[in-house]
Order: sequence, then C-alpha cells, then structure tokens
Amino acid sequence: MTVQGTGALEQQMADKAFFVVRATVADASLRARFDHWYSTDHLPWAVRALKAEKAWRLWSDSDPSVHVAVYRFADKGRLEAALQSEDFKALVADFDRSWPSGIARTRELLTLVEAAPAS
Repeated sequence: MTVQGTGALEQQMADKAFFVVRATVADASLRARFDHWYSTDHLPWAVRALKAEKAWRLWSDSDPSVHVAVYRFADKGRLEAALQSEDFKALVADFDRSWPSGIARTRELLTLVEAAPAS
C-alpha cells in the first residue's frame, strides 16, 4: 500500500498495521493498580509474545477512565497471525483473570492510510 505523503517516514510506515485496545476503567479506585499491572506485566508480555514492533500506552485527558494501548506491527499479516496465536489467547485469559469485572474493553485493527507532514 502506498501511504499518501511524500516523505521517507510515510513510505517507511506504508505497510504498518496497528492493534488498539481501549479499556474503560470506570472505578477510579482501580486505575493506579491497573496502570501498574499494564505497565509492568501486560504490555511487556504482549510486545514480546505478539512480536509487536513497538507499543504505546495512553490515558485519556478528556475521559480519565479511558486507557488505550497501541501495538504496531510490520504488516497486517503479522498482526492477524499474532491475533490467532496461542500467546494472544493467553494474554486475553490473563486479562480476564486479573480484571474479572469493572473494565470493559474493545479492540480495533487499523491500517495506516495517510500521514500528513507538519507544515
């Protein structure tokens, strides 16, 4: 796929695929524990097991209950393979065991289609 834009970064990112997990930690008293667990346990394990190139974690400033994790993969095929793996099933099971209630989550698979250079 060709990403719109003309810079080297746009072409380097052309085939990248992203896996986004959005978790809503409605109970404010759980957020610090969830943050620590995701940072020290879940994120490092997920990057290693799923063979993601890189990952980011973000907390929403507009809704403090929203936590987002973004995992970057070399291409859509590698992302899809990771999501079919036993390692992914183990990660999901661990999340469900660690947070049996109170944290709703959604998952998105995204493909980069455009990168706009700064003016």
